[in-house]
Amino acid sequence: MSDFILAIDQGTTGTTVALMDVQGQLRASVNIEFPQHYPRPGWVEHDAADIWRTVQQGIRAVLRKRVCKATDIAAIGITNQRETALLWDRKSGEPLNRAVVWQCRRTTDFCETLKAAGHEKMVKRKSGLVLDPYFSATKFRWLLRNTGGIGRKLKAGRVAAGTVDSFLIWQLSGGEAHVSDISNASRTSLMNLRRCSWDRELMELFELPEGILPDIVPSSAILAHTRGVAGLPDGIPVAGVAGDQQAALFGQACFAPGDAKCTFGTGSFIVMNTGAELLQSRSGLLTTAAWQLGERARPVYALEGGAFICGAAVQWLRDGLQIIARAGDIEALARSVKDSGGVEFVPALTGLGAPHWAPEARGTLSGLTRGSGRGHIARATLDAMALQNADILLAMERDRGKRMRPLRVDGGAAANDLLLQIQADVLGRKLIRPRVIETTVAGACYLAGLG
Repeated sequence: MSDFILAIDQGTTGTTVALMDVQGQLRASVNIEFPQHYPRPGWVEHDAADIWRTVQQGIRAVLRKRVCKATDIAAIGITNQRETALLWDRKSGEPLNRAVVWQCRRTTDFCETLKAAGHEKMVKRKSGLVLDPYFSATKFRWLLRNTGGIGRKLKAGRVAAGTVDSFLIWQLSGGEAHVSDISNASRTSLMNLRRCSWDRELMELFELPEGILPDIVPSSAILAHTRGVAGLPDGIPVAGVAGDQQAALFGQACFAPGDAKCTFGTGSFIVMNTGAELLQSRSGLLTTAAWQLGERARPVYALEGGAFICGAAVQWLRDGLQIIARAGDIEALARSVKDSGGVEFVPALTGLGAPHWAPEARGTLSGLTRGSGRGHIARATLDAMALQNADILLAMERDRGKRMRPLRVDGGAAANDLLLQIQADVLGRKLIRPRVIETTVAGACYLAGLG
């Protein structure tokens, strides 16, 4: 009996594969990390083969927990890191280059050139996004200009481009489906938000050829079927897809306009449901597609602000400064002092996102004295994570013209009680934390079950 949804949550630092039953209970979950590549300051890359490897390993590992058989899986839901851009060979399925990650700032100069030429207003009006290296379009352009033998493959029609959802659906379907859902497509700077289709003027601006991008499809519908995936029978429908932040919004049941959530992940992201309204921000936020439930349904839109570095700052304390052994150690270390002791941290390790949009910004650690210790730096890091979100929330309230409802929170760092108390204090409002804080997985499962 097909009583389970398999969720693939493909994130920036690792892949989670989970099983949820039809009552909405998370029954099993595994996470597998993969390497990050930093070839130059400000550049971030992933090996797409590592991404697919961890998905396959995760599927095998979660099935070994014997919660269900592979034949009990009714559908697959996917949620993913969003703006990361990939190219792969249509014939072999092999990646043509390393993926350029959403955090990567290598296309800053090209974005500045487009701004100087006066194109940002048109890009924002059509796509809802600002001109920033965060988004996929300039990454695709860079990959096409810096991948060996690309001209020959383009001429032969063998180049496929897409975000991570598109790459995974291609692999799961044995190369039969080249699609991307509306929420992921809206993060490329190439989709016309009103028409929900690729925009020719935007394609020409970013110098991208036609025919390499996936078809845009709803977030909840049968989009593909498995074929040739080790450990899974052929024919399981891929029935739900959404970018990680939109999936978390859905998983938090933010179904009414004005409902909002904040995900504390690698970055932190506040997303507010605006319903059928395309609310254009005047405060440095983004207009984006939230989801579409079936081909005949109207799209649901959202307003979003994101800080690039949140949980990644804790990883930096662990891996870069080596002042903690595990990410979870930061709460106890931060509690060892009453406050930051005047230490202030601006975590612009990959530039600043909303509402500032300063890709050239770099992190600063200031206010250090002889009395400063590891605990003060840890406390300053939690303060910084919360204050970034306060910037975004205040901008969102200015755009909406009213105070937001209590904020729902999720993501790995939302398990940190001290961080959430700091966040509630600086916002001056209640936070609501669900029992299952990994709501991206829940959202992917809900969308797949509906689909």
